[in-house]
Amino acid sequence: MARITNVRFEHYHAPNTLGVEEICPRISWNYEDILTDFEQIAYELEVSEVSEPSKLTVISTTKLSSSASYLVPWPHSSPALVSRQRAAVRVRAWDQAENATAWSCHTYLEVGLLSRNDWHCKRIAAPWGPHASPGPDTEELYRKEFHLDISTLSSIIKARLYITAQGVYEAEINGKRVGDHFMAPGWTAYDGRLQYQTYNVGGMLVPGANCIGVRVAEGWFCGRIGFEGGHRNIWGEHTALLVQMEITLDSGEVLMVLSDGSWKVAKGPIRLAEIYDGEKYDARKEIPGWSSSAEIDNDDALWEPVLEILDLSDSVTLTAGFGEPVRHIEAIKPVSKIITPSGKVVLDFGQNLVGHVHLSNINGMPGDKITLSHAEVLEHGELCTRPLRICKAIDKYILRGTLDEEYAPRFTFHGFRYAQVDGWTGDSDSLFNSTRAIVCHSDMRPAGEFSCSHPLVNKLYSNIVWSMRGNFLSVPTDCPQRDERLGWSGDLALFAPTAVLLYDCFNFLKNWLIDLEHDQIVLGGVPAMVTPNATLPDPVWCRRVPCAIWHDVTILAPWALYEETGDESILAQQYHSMVTWMSKVPRNSSGATSLWETSVFNLGDWLDPSAPPSAPWKGSTDARLVANAFLIHSLSLMIKISHILDQPTDTTHFSTWHASAISEFRNEYITPTGRLVSDSQTAYALAIVFNLLKLSQIPHAADRLVYLVRKNSFCIGTGFAGTPYICEALAQTGHLNVAYGMLLNEKCPSWLYPVTMGATTVWERWDSMLPDGSINEGEMTSFNHYAFGAIARFLYERVAGLRRVEAGWKRFGVSPGVIGGLPFSEATAEHVCPFGTVRCRWVAEEVEVEDTDGEDKYRIKLQVSVPYGTTCEVFIPDGGGVRKELVGPGERSFESLFVDDGSWPVEALPPKS
Repeated sequence: MARITNVRFEHYHAPNTLGVEEICPRISWNYEDILTDFEQIAYELEVSEVSEPSKLTVISTTKLSSSASYLVPWPHSSPALVSRQRAAVRVRAWDQAENATAWSCHTYLEVGLLSRNDWHCKRIAAPWGPHASPGPDTEELYRKEFHLDISTLSSIIKARLYITAQGVYEAEINGKRVGDHFMAPGWTAYDGRLQYQTYNVGGMLVPGANCIGVRVAEGWFCGRIGFEGGHRNIWGEHTALLVQMEITLDSGEVLMVLSDGSWKVAKGPIRLAEIYDGEKYDARKEIPGWSSSAEIDNDDALWEPVLEILDLSDSVTLTAGFGEPVRHIEAIKPVSKIITPSGKVVLDFGQNLVGHVHLSNINGMPGDKITLSHAEVLEHGELCTRPLRICKAIDKYILRGTLDEEYAPRFTFHGFRYAQVDGWTGDSDSLFNSTRAIVCHSDMRPAGEFSCSHPLVNKLYSNIVWSMRGNFLSVPTDCPQRDERLGWSGDLALFAPTAVLLYDCFNFLKNWLIDLEHDQIVLGGVPAMVTPNATLPDPVWCRRVPCAIWHDVTILAPWALYEETGDESILAQQYHSMVTWMSKVPRNSSGATSLWETSVFNLGDWLDPSAPPSAPWKGSTDARLVANAFLIHSLSLMIKISHILDQPTDTTHFSTWHASAISEFRNEYITPTGRLVSDSQTAYALAIVFNLLKLSQIPHAADRLVYLVRKNSFCIGTGFAGTPYICEALAQTGHLNVAYGMLLNEKCPSWLYPVTMGATTVWERWDSMLPDGSINEGEMTSFNHYAFGAIARFLYERVAGLRRVEAGWKRFGVSPGVIGGLPFSEATAEHVCPFGTVRCRWVAEEVEVEDTDGEDKYRIKLQVSVPYGTTCEVFIPDGGGVRKELVGPGERSFESLFVDDGSWPVEALPPKS
């Protein structure tokens, strides 16, 4: 009998359902062990309130005749949840024969604090804090003791810690770490939203004296942030702390431990904690037992009363947020130790990653200092730090002088593969065995896998995944290593359709998009170039808005989330932001009045390989053409979105504008036969994929694109704007073989060139490292930038052949990426969609068959997994053609013979090794 699994609320995944904001959460579930003819005709939801860890009280039981199993509404018979309420849900269903499944397991959700009235604590700060510092400050250690007698402790049914900081924090109770979040509370538009976290701390309390301690450092809030040196104190001049511990007894009484003027604060051993420059930790300054009730040094010179400062402004929302917390995800051992030409010791972790180094077994004299310097690459055998710009990326640890000390930074992170270690007092073997790199990023659930028979393509895919991991840390950043690490809107706009295939990033991006709209409102309706807007104090960048693509993220990112999930709520949430941006697009006052104003500066096809290193906006494609192509694309999406949201007036408005804009675009940029005035790969790719051409013009435009690709020896000629679309444009027009030629090219610029140069992430520039191993002289030379990794979508959809057909994967397609010459002998892709895991795998084996006119023939074996709730369109190569089958849930296998048509471009093949 079918089993119900993976019952979940909204887009949350355990354990991230403690302290959320949902009051009527929608519910979803999947099926396992179904028979091929299974069909759900009804379901029953049981909602219970959890009043004790093991006590459930049923609130409602609702049975509905429905085939829905995804985002079904909260039952009308169950009241909306309230602050602090904990609920459990389980589900069962009936099939067409009226057989009922067993009840699913319970799934739990707990609501956080929904109203400012739920907060009773005071905002506190160190007495030395409320004076803006010209430079970085030390961390602050806050502590508060409280008492619980044995009878009170035995009657506790729930204990929650609600906590946040203007800055970054780490909490301890009775000397033990609370939770596992890193860089909490995360980075938001602090002038609009401050996230708090909820922790279950019942198991950390003891009879008698207890103590809560909180470390606080500047983080993004008032530390230096932004490119070109950045700024300090963007959102505030000092850090602050908010703490509310609630201890609920079985009598219903609630005991509270609140941040207020009774707390004490001292300067901690972290003497410097900077996002860019790193952390300096002086173990001699540690205060033993500072977060426990044990006797500690209460010298007034160390511990001072805190200041109660003004309550948080009403304009700032205290929110649980939606994105997953940043966590320590995994530890990586070094793969080698390098002695540089200058005699420095450098550890190679074999992977460009984001996080920090953890050292153990540290021994030495008091005051000895170990310095960790981080970089992504080596140049001339030495650590290459020039690409970091105004960013030191150095952590320092000063020993206390005891046996086997241990150190890992708490309030900084770095993008690095190599760590230079200076001052290690032990031998080199002990250093190698005592060092780990800790990988950190937002703890999103992996959603996809891809592999094929080409090892370099597999490595390319791995590099793309690692780049997304490194840059999805609280917000979607551009790069994780230099004096930037900002939420650039253009990078995300172009990568979002790929991102949703690799990770379940719905909540992560939903959270960021809320801040994007806040910053947009602050700027009068034009989105910020980066969100959270760390460029606000910088008038140069304020003058550069508006900007196509970068600000089209208001439409492109929500649309990518909708296509992936089928959840219209994300479109509704961001609709005002979308419409507002479209109303702010500067249009010509005469002539082509539906297109961009010609005097407005646009970044265009950013980082086109033909652009000079010092001017990445000076690509070969007219920036106005690029801006107008994306304007028309955004208009086409606004027609769909306004229709989905039942906004007929807007649908008419955008349809009229779209028709006029296409007409003006064709008059301005396209000849009658289909040639574009910007004769570039990007121009043709955008024109084809965005449907800017008349049907009669497509063949000529496609031929011209093929000509340009061949003329360029199958090398890339696109920047940010064109790269996500170049291979797809070739595939759509029947030139998949040429697209494969580009994909498999190993010459620079190409996707595989960095792989051949040892890259383990995606580079910002196609030639961030030159063939001789030297580093590109451009100031923007990151070795971890996900934008060009948008090709991963092509790997899924064209190479493996797994493609979403309807929003939310209710219908998907599988079409093996076999063409003449078969550069791949097999490929596999799988993806966790709302209904379960969709999967396809194909293998091509050459067979000996007579009478094929000298053509090669292959046996194609195809396997497809179709989860319940979806339908798959399978396209099977058969002879010289393709046959189509429509299949429902289950495991399917297909086999056929396929004749090679000889269309593989020989000149595109890499030389044989």
